Amino acid sequence: METIKEIKKNAVCNTCTLKLVAIAYRKKPVFRLFREPLKFAMRTLSWIYHINPDEYAVRTYSCRGCIRFYKLALKEKSGVFRWLNNKINPLFDKALESIVTVDELKSAKDYGKNAVIGKVSEKESDEWMKGLRSGF
Repeated sequence: METIKEIKKNAVCNTCTLKLVAIAYRKKPVFRLFREPLKFAMRTLSWIYHINPDEYAVRTYSCRGCIRFYKLALKEKSGVFRWLNNKINPLFDKALESIVTVDELKSAKDYGKNAVIGKVSEKESDEWMKGLRSGF
């Protein structure tokens, strides 16, 4: 009897928010007061909705466990999350973009797009993630 291979969903990532958040935390530590409650709420909703981030194909090792995968799944499964995200995400983006430079933002966009399609080498990934603590 044949087993059906689990087909993973493709993740969409236009920006490596993890890197931008690390930069923002370093430049403006008060940014944590805005982001951490949002991250906690996403993790809580993920638990409530039984989100499994392993449903998404991850082509760059350092992206494993990124909160992006929780966010993608919540957008699919929760109308409440979609509504909240539509209200809060523009404020989050505006706050983050007021802290990071245009070059940092461009670099994070390039990295995110390349990482999700597997065009980032292990060496590049290690360099990109250097100095980042887990849990961002």
